[in-house]
Amino acid sequence: MLTRQRKQLILEMLEAEGQVKSTALSLHFAVSEDTIRRDLRELAAEGRLQRVHGGALPASSAIVPFAERKSVKMDAKKNIARKGAQLIAPGQVVIVDGGTTTAELITFLPPDLRITVVTHSPSIALALADHPVIEVILIGGRLYKHSIVTVGAAAVEGIANIHADLFFMGVTGIHPEAGLTTGDYEEACIKRAFSGRAAETIVLASPEKINAASSFAIGSLTLANTLVVEGDTDPGWIAAVEEKGVTIVKTSG
Repeated sequence: MLTRQRKQLILEMLEAEGQVKSTALSLHFAVSEDTIRRDLRELAAEGRLQRVHGGALPASSAIVPFAERKSVKMDAKKNIARKGAQLIAPGQVVIVDGGTTTAELITFLPPDLRITVVTHSPSIALALADHPVIEVILIGGRLYKHSIVTVGAAAVEGIANIHADLFFMGVTGIHPEAGLTTGDYEEACIKRAFSGRAAETIVLASPEKINAASSFAIGSLTLANTLVVEGDTDPGWIAAVEEKGVTIVKTSG
């Protein structure tokens, strides 16, 4: 079998099964594990999958720059954001992470909703500037231009002084085994810090993030209390998530 053919079959198995193991692939194709590791390494370099210990997971398409992510799965993001906005109660302190789905979330906040929003996203803060009654706290730090959010020691210091009710976390991958992941190390640190300062962490799980993984772990799936997903999300995946004690909230549309 040609290398190109084997790689294509690996990708097909990955899509069908949600993950592949190097040992099993070696036996299936009757080649050495070194050969399989080389295949996976080359596919990862092409952005076709995410290598993990012992195998690979689907790569997230949510790691492209912010401007490009704006057009990915927008209908689904709007539905999920609308449902997420319904989980917010008046008087709460709500942390809103940067990202295209959370950018949609704030568009569904009613004009009479009195809450305090804490964010490290200048674009989220600016978008709320004209809201009549929402108080906005912007966390400072070094601007990470890829995601248009602040990161670094100053951001972590500011986060340490917050006690929030909810944290809407942005991720690029959500996988039952790999957990919650993102494409940047410092962003992962900031997300963990935010989660530690909120009573409840909610992830708006748009389709391109589900069963996918990126390079840097934010934490296990149980770091999130609630995932908001589309109503037609794979029941098997939902069952795997619920087995870990995470609440699933589905959209109706």
